[in-house]
Amino acid sequence: MNRWEGLDEFVAVAECGQFTAAAERLSLSSSQVSRQIARLEERLQTRLFYRSTRRVALTEAGQTFLQHCQRLQDAREEALRAVGDLGSEPKGLLRMTCAVAYGERFIVPLVTEFMIQHPQLRVDIELSNRTLDLLHDGLDLAIRLGRLQDSRLVAARLASRQLYLCAAPEYLQRYGRPHSLSELSQHNCLIGSSDAWSFQTNDRDTSMRVQGNWRCNSGQAVLEAALRGVGLCQLPDYYVLEHLRSGALVSLLGNQQPPDTAVWAIYPQQRHLSPKVRQLVDFLKQGLADRSEYRKD
Repeated sequence: MNRWEGLDEFVAVAECGQFTAAAERLSLSSSQVSRQIARLEERLQTRLFYRSTRRVALTEAGQTFLQHCQRLQDAREEALRAVGDLGSEPKGLLRMTCAVAYGERFIVPLVTEFMIQHPQLRVDIELSNRTLDLLHDGLDLAIRLGRLQDSRLVAARLASRQLYLCAAPEYLQRYGRPHSLSELSQHNCLIGSSDAWSFQTNDRDTSMRVQGNWRCNSGQAVLEAALRGVGLCQLPDYYVLEHLRSGALVSLLGNQQPPDTAVWAIYPQQRHLSPKVRQLVDFLKQGLADRSEYRKD
């Protein structure tokens, strides 16, 4: 005996309120629907409907059973769509957002490559340092850096994001090397989008405000100033790892380096993720992993 027999008929009758209407929905005869319901009630050893000449009404047991059956139907359809989408070609419009500097350097080139591979896809990218509301602005995807706040959204980790405090050897030769956070006040700190730098002391996150005579809200500009020996900087790994390997920059206060805060793909909560979003997220994750700026070896 098939334990699923009668479930679709039961849901159809419950939602339509009539055996005839349910039979029309399922392209079955009324007698077939009636027989399946009778067999289902027999298996369950309980009555699911109160029957009259014109309509049927759910019993208390029927109301409880209906909620579970509807979820089972949804899950079944979700599973079928998910498998069907595995080979689906991304197409249509995908609207997304990302911070300006990070988007220009990493995300836009990868999205462009993805579009070349999938010519039926159209992408609208808004680069903005404002945190846009995906639901309000009708966005399919956002790339965000650091810690996340909005619980209405689903987050998929794309890459690590480790901050490094560093300086050029020339700067350290002139002004010395800081050995504690308290000594940072004696140094010229190159300030980017925030003057609050992150550290970890005694396994606790610490935020410390720094000062300096140079400020620009571009990570690349901060990097260039640090390489020229203007001051200390705190930048993510993808800016500085290459220069740390070459010796152009020196890592400082490594024992107080803050924890990884990651790069995230964010999208609205939905039970079925479209092929274009799912495949682009996978493509971005692999593309970022392949970049030398992210490899710490």
